[in-house]
Amino acid sequence: MAERTRQPTSHERMSGRPWDASYQDGPAPWEFGGPQPAVVQLVSEGAFHGTVLDAGCGSGDNALLIASSGVPVVGFDVAETALARAREKAAEQGVDAEFVAADALQLDELGRSFDTILDSGLFHTFDAGERSQYVVSLASVAKSGATLYVLCFSDEEPDAVPHPISQIDLHAAFTADSGWRVVSIEPRRIETRMHENGAPGWLATVRRN
Repeated sequence: MAERTRQPTSHERMSGRPWDASYQDGPAPWEFGGPQPAVVQLVSEGAFHGTVLDAGCGSGDNALLIASSGVPVVGFDVAETALARAREKAAEQGVDAEFVAADALQLDELGRSFDTILDSGLFHTFDAGERSQYVVSLASVAKSGATLYVLCFSDEEPDAVPHPISQIDLHAAFTADSGWRVVSIEPRRIETRMHENGAPGWLATVRRN
């Protein structure tokens, strides 16, 4: 089957730059040199099991932490520079993790399915139309009963973040019709290089029907 062409996302159109450009002059603004504290907590709680997909993995800090806990992890991104750095980190740390190029809106092309999925900072970059495509795309690679963790910027301090998401936005995206149900939404801080004390965020736990 011929590979479908990836269209620029709303974030890329708004910024006028492809995602890969964010990684070409050093770390991207949303990377601070380690895994997100919310992900560290999830790993400590044994939240990741079976086969794990890290959606929009960037340079791999979250995926490598999860893989170091002993579960198989596949991280994907559209930014080849980020993927190359992720593979370098895996080799440096001696951690077995797989990093592949993929379009978040066309995940069926992976031809694989997963028990647990992490989205740390990807969901909030999509506009409303893209979110509906993304949710369907995620469903195509999620096993029945799979758990999805979405860590995204929140609207609690809307002027503090570029893509604020409300709880209503999350419930509107992950509906029974799309194959999902929201189990819980909790406030979390998201570390970035731009926020001294972290940015306001949500950690949503979502279950595949």
